[in-house]
Amino acid sequence: MRRVMLSLSVLLALGLGAGGCAERPGLPAETASAPAPAAAEYVIGPGDALDVYVHRSPELTISGLPVRPDGRISIPLVPDVEAAGRTPTRLARDLEERLRRFVIDPNVTIIVRSFVGTSGQQVRVIGEATQPRAIAYRDGMTLLDVMIDARGLTRYAAGNRAEIIRRDTPDAPPQVIRVRLTDLLRNGDMTQDIRMRPGDTLLIPQGWF
Repeated sequence: MRRVMLSLSVLLALGLGAGGCAERPGLPAETASAPAPAAAEYVIGPGDALDVYVHRSPELTISGLPVRPDGRISIPLVPDVEAAGRTPTRLARDLEERLRRFVIDPNVTIIVRSFVGTSGQQVRVIGEATQPRAIAYRDGMTLLDVMIDARGLTRYAAGNRAEIIRRDTPDAPPQVIRVRLTDLLRNGDMTQDIRMRPGDTLLIPQGWF
């Protein structure tokens, strides 16, 4: 009987030990092993300025090269290369391929010096902003950030009748979000400082006089 009781005690101890190591209560097993989400690569857009560096070829290296409105760039020996819609890494590989006719084993690096991004990566401000413009979206951007970039409202703006036009997908019907910009900027009402999304358009109407 003592042997039977001892065997049961050993089995119970082993079972509890295995169960205790399997998983902590309240913590999903995949939490510890799930990889962090990868950051999306920047996509070049018209209006961006690029530094094109060709290793050991200073005559082909250009600083502050603008991406034309048609989305193309030109460098010596390689005119009219499609840049918009490509990542800097992909554009560098495309230029290397085009340069192989003229340069032995070309090595190209693209650095985005100033950026606007494609339309889907922008927040556009139209109407009675001091500087209506397209602004490159930044992670965590809020309405206040947008208005700082746009230099605030004009004296004719009806800020409390402003609207954000948002589409979840390019084909989706627009969603209209009403915001009270005057209350945000002049009265410090931070409840109006909502998160922006890439592709948003902020419309600021003119007041009635």
